[in-house]
Amino acid sequence: MTRRIEYCDREKTDLLEQQQKFLTAGRRSVTVVKRTDKRRGDVEAQENRRDVVTIEGNFLFILYFYIHSDLPDQIPTLTPAPPKKSRFKNDRVRFEDEDPDERLDRHDTHISAVLSKIIERDTSTVPVYLPTFTGTAFPKVLHRSVVDSDGTEKRPRGRKSIFARQIAAQRGNKEGAHSLNGAGTKDQSCGDTNFASLPLESMDTGLSTTNVTDAVNAPLLVSGQGLGIANSVIETIKIHQENQGKLQAMSQSEILEEQRMLLAQLDPRLVDFVRSQKAKISNSSESSSGPGQQEVSLNKSLSNSTASALDYTTQAQETAIEDDQHVENENLAVVQPPITVSMWFFFLRTRKHWVFIGGFNPSKKLEWTRDPPPKKQSTKKAMQARFNFAGTLIPPTEDLPTHLGLHHHGEEPELAGYSLQELFILSRSQLNQQRNLAVSTLANVLTKARAGEYTSSLKNSVLSCLLDAGLLFLLRFSLDDSVEAVMSAAVHALHALLVSTDDEECLDNVFPWLLGTATFPLLPTFQEEEDEDDEGLDESMKLTIKEKEDNKTDPDVARQDVVKGFLKMQGLPRLRYILEVVRPSPRVVLDILELLIRIARHSTAAAIQILDCPRLMHTVISEFLPGSWAPHTSQTASSLYGLPVALAMKLLRVLASAGRHACSRILNSLGGKELLARFVVVDPSEMLLEPSEALRCSTEALKMFAVAASYGQACSLYKDLYPVLVQRLQSGNRTCASSEAVTPLELDRVRALLVLLTQVTHTAGCYEELERGLGSSEGSECPPPPPVSWSHVTGLQPTVIGLLKGCLKALDNPGQMSSALILIPSYLLFMEAYYSQLSQQSSFQPVQCLQELESLSSDVLMPLISHHAIQNMTSRFRSSSMICNPALSAVGWEVVPSLPGLGCSKFKTTGNPTGPSSPSPLPTALLHLLNTITSIHKGMTKRFSSFLLSDSVLNYLRSCIGVTPPVSLTSAWILRHEHHLLCLLLRLAHKLVPVDPEVAKHASLFHQVSLALLSWLLPGSEHLAHELMSTMIFSHSLLPEGGSGEPEVAALAELQLQEKTLPGAGVLLRDALLHLPSIRGCFLTHLAHMEPAVFASRDRYLGRTPWIRSHLLPELTGPSLPSDWPFLPLISLYERMGFSAGGGQQVESLPVGSLESVTHCLQWLLVLESWREQALSVVQPVAKLARLACVFLCSSDLFLERPVQELMWVLFRGLTRPDRLEALDLGSPPPGLASFHDLYSALLAQYEAVSFGDPLFGCFMLLPLQRRYSVTMRLAAFGEHIGMLRSLGVSLQQLPIPLEKFTSPMEDSLPLLRLYFRALVTGALKRNWCPVLYVVAVAHLNAFIFSQDAVAEEIEVTRRSMLRKTHYLMDEVLKNHLLFFRLPQQDAELGFSTYEQLPPIRARCSENLLARKRSDFMNSFNC
Repeated sequence: MTRRIEYCDREKTDLLEQQQKFLTAGRRSVTVVKRTDKRRGDVEAQENRRDVVTIEGNFLFILYFYIHSDLPDQIPTLTPAPPKKSRFKNDRVRFEDEDPDERLDRHDTHISAVLSKIIERDTSTVPVYLPTFTGTAFPKVLHRSVVDSDGTEKRPRGRKSIFARQIAAQRGNKEGAHSLNGAGTKDQSCGDTNFASLPLESMDTGLSTTNVTDAVNAPLLVSGQGLGIANSVIETIKIHQENQGKLQAMSQSEILEEQRMLLAQLDPRLVDFVRSQKAKISNSSESSSGPGQQEVSLNKSLSNSTASALDYTTQAQETAIEDDQHVENENLAVVQPPITVSMWFFFLRTRKHWVFIGGFNPSKKLEWTRDPPPKKQSTKKAMQARFNFAGTLIPPTEDLPTHLGLHHHGEEPELAGYSLQELFILSRSQLNQQRNLAVSTLANVLTKARAGEYTSSLKNSVLSCLLDAGLLFLLRFSLDDSVEAVMSAAVHALHALLVSTDDEECLDNVFPWLLGTATFPLLPTFQEEEDEDDEGLDESMKLTIKEKEDNKTDPDVARQDVVKGFLKMQGLPRLRYILEVVRPSPRVVLDILELLIRIARHSTAAAIQILDCPRLMHTVISEFLPGSWAPHTSQTASSLYGLPVALAMKLLRVLASAGRHACSRILNSLGGKELLARFVVVDPSEMLLEPSEALRCSTEALKMFAVAASYGQACSLYKDLYPVLVQRLQSGNRTCASSEAVTPLELDRVRALLVLLTQVTHTAGCYEELERGLGSSEGSECPPPPPVSWSHVTGLQPTVIGLLKGCLKALDNPGQMSSALILIPSYLLFMEAYYSQLSQQSSFQPVQCLQELESLSSDVLMPLISHHAIQNMTSRFRSSSMICNPALSAVGWEVVPSLPGLGCSKFKTTGNPTGPSSPSPLPTALLHLLNTITSIHKGMTKRFSSFLLSDSVLNYLRSCIGVTPPVSLTSAWILRHEHHLLCLLLRLAHKLVPVDPEVAKHASLFHQVSLALLSWLLPGSEHLAHELMSTMIFSHSLLPEGGSGEPEVAALAELQLQEKTLPGAGVLLRDALLHLPSIRGCFLTHLAHMEPAVFASRDRYLGRTPWIRSHLLPELTGPSLPSDWPFLPLISLYERMGFSAGGGQQVESLPVGSLESVTHCLQWLLVLESWREQALSVVQPVAKLARLACVFLCSSDLFLERPVQELMWVLFRGLTRPDRLEALDLGSPPPGLASFHDLYSALLAQYEAVSFGDPLFGCFMLLPLQRRYSVTMRLAAFGEHIGMLRSLGVSLQQLPIPLEKFTSPMEDSLPLLRLYFRALVTGALKRNWCPVLYVVAVAHLNAFIFSQDAVAEEIEVTRRSMLRKTHYLMDEVLKNHLLFFRLPQQDAELGFSTYEQLPPIRARCSENLLARKRSDFMNSFNC
């Protein structure tokens, strides 16, 4: 700790010497200085004078002496100073007879009187100073802070005010003295030169002090600056002479000692600087020709460099003195002498003993001007991520210059860049530029994080960290900023957080595909936690989902769903305000429109909120979809207001896709029909817009029209615009046949038109059905007929066929092939819609239609199938498949559960599956048309077998077997289209198998793929699942094993494994094949709860547009069917019976048909386990066991039925085969259960109640008692449910599990061993009652009793106790079994082999135990 000033002899001697010199000089101790009062005039200054006392000498000495002197403890009485006199006192003199009104009038004069006293200063005689001539481009500006009154440039003096400097300059001019920085003669400036101090110059030990003193005649350290007196030069010379005298009186050793002290105290950089200046002076003096030149060079060197260094060194001391010398702040000024070298010597010698007196400590306000500290040594520890303003991650080892602005005084000032925490802090700054910079940097970081650029560099997710830190709230607050720049940066950051342009591009690409208008809502998948407050309450008392959502706070909502959290924070009204009032730049407008599109894709509820937001959609339509606009005056528009914007039309299209009600509001309430008519009729070249933007507006208008037509709406507009649409359709031939390159925007426009015509065709095909529905009794439930009928679309078919033929010819032209391959799928989809609806019309002519189909097949379809372009696409099925290559659907960017997306950013490196080269849309559209044609003209089915029998297609189907593609939003949107392709392939194969022997050879392959596809289908594809189960899953033609002797082979394989009373697997398989239709009906019945979803999906797939409710698919929670759907009848029956965990016989009787339902389910499971084992590989073995156990739990006697017994025995033997038994892990909980132990406890209770000693039920109970499974189940069997051992009479021959699985390794649970021993001794476990567990208990007890392993004392005591009790058993049979047990042997009569006599080790253990017992007995008897 720093000490206070201490008293020592040396310091006392120095003080006495100074006192003696002061008394010898005979000078007065104080000086009385009369200073005028600046508040009074010059006359009163002579009358009223105040004494000012100044103390001469070193103030440090006096302070030191004052501290060490023996002063009294009591503070002396101070005489109060005379009161201050005011110059306004005379003005306030009042007389008794003075009238107050007159005094008020005198002071309250009119403004004119005041203005009349203002006299303009005469500036005619003021000299004008011109700037000096310099060699720079611009002359130096003469500022009043650096210019004297006479126009000469001067240096600023520390922190003095401008007024104080001017007063000091005027005093200097009056007294005729020249300051150190002022103008003077050369002779004077030579003597007053500011130079380095003499002690510093003599720091080199090789140079004597005397030589240095003689060489320099002017003071080098003390400049006189800051003394605050006029004769600073004279005082400087006096100080210099005093220093010279002290140095001459000091010895060489004292000089060296002081020199070392100075070197230790001063900054090394200052010492080096002084030495370098000395070297420059020496060189200059040696090279000069005379003393005059030496003086000039010396003066120049001093004035340019040394003064600044000295000013910096003495800044703290000067600041303290100057603050006391400000004339405008003080009346009393204490004139203090300058600090001499002797004072510095004393100060440096005693500095270490003084409190708060150390080296120079600059102000903290100047910390930011310092250079950053050196970097620390690199470590292997994780470091905080830092980013530059572009969002790029800065490596910790990278050395960046400071002029980039990335260094700041945070926690790690030596590192460049900003951490996320520092950006958050900077975003709350009071400076607009800093807030704008922070939010813009966060936007760049978000953009790169969404692109996955940080995944390989950072340990944690940037998006997750930002959202957990409250990024959404920060951006929402920034939207409310009053500064437009900050507001724009916040919009850009929100855009970077929520919007993915790659996702939008992919969704736009799949729009013309088959059912491409339907998309999954971008909802986060999270499980709703059950509220503890609702437990035990009645259903009517529980809160609804909406009430729970309303009760949640904003942070809770944002933590689960970012978009919903933004909506709850009233984000939409703020965006409307920015668009309507702020009217920002084009980039901000586009960002807001894309934000609204992303919010609309969230859910139907979010889209409705956008439509309900006051004036939001009105502002969008009126400002960015105007009825008229002026053309561009420049290439880049400074504002988008008043101009059509394609994103605004896209927003309407996405909102309309959310539901038919939203679409109706847009068309009718917001003027959507007029918008469509305006932008569809006008050609893009006539829109007075940029060509690309005009094409986008026209394309989006056609897409919006197509979405409306997909609901059966806006069809009257189709009739009005029919000539324009047909003209645009005919122009598509020029697009495909053009020799010039066609832009993708033009192709998108043609495809959008074809999507519109396809939807109108579907709507027209429903006209007659709706008209018939109006006349029926159920007409009130049917929607009204659309305004278009079939006659309105019949004229489109010849035009489309002609265009299709033209595209087919263009395939042979390399320059036109790419455009043709893009347009052909849309033409094929229109033809499929036309012929699928044609067969439903009353005007249908079968003969004419068949002729048309044959002509279409021979002229278009067969050449297209055999074309090398199609073959090239089919060859890429496997490589581009998301099913065969799960790695393609792996997430390549940061995933945040609360902010889902499609993850299309990864396709930048792997290839976009929705791009022009995608192999999916054209084969899918072709197969869709082929299936429709073969449904109408079955005789043409065999013509298309070549497409199915190609090696590429067959290899692709084989690759789909045995894989389980991951299901998430990042893969579901593209998997859905691949499911369409697979389903259409299987549908065509099912039609070809009966008629083509070559295709029939691969029937088993098609059936395996159909089984796999059924478990992959996603929500919204329930119609496809129903179709697969109705046609292919239970089809005889796709199960060729039933007619090729497979059942007989299975019967021979199990000939030696079954009892004579039970039929073999072959007989059961033949019976199952005979009942396939009944099995199909059983499963369809148990899927009846999906009927609403099936109908909604059917309307979408069949093009029943008036019944379509929304193009947003159901929420993605997984596949539409569970993976264990073959067990569905068992699970449904178990749930219907409402089995309780307590066990026991159920009171309710089984529903009618339960036996048949269970039998059909078990038959189908037997078929799958025998011939389609791969289809059940997705179901865990423990899940299979748990599902089969439902047969015992759902009824008290169902498992006793003979069909059930036969099928269950076969399935149980298959489940306990050696290869499958090893894979059975009961430690993992089955799906839908907390643990397998809970299920086993219910089975134990049920077995005790209703088993009747059934061997099948007993085998199920013995299976979990194997040694490798948890001991808790064995403890439950021998503890709580020991009564079941009386009826568990499964023989060793009936047990399909090897006995070694129960007896090896040795049991190590002491409580269980005690239960084994107690059950045997008490007779609860007997060999004739429970042969299997009797052998198990005897084997483990024998191994435990005679084990030679070193164990704990408790275990050893238990072991001796059991051996002793065994010797005293009355049951000789049990005693011999425990003592003479050898090895388990399943085929032996007892189940194990025994020794004829005790082995030596066991005999010795018994003898030792008995001898110890006799010895203890004798000892106790003697006592």
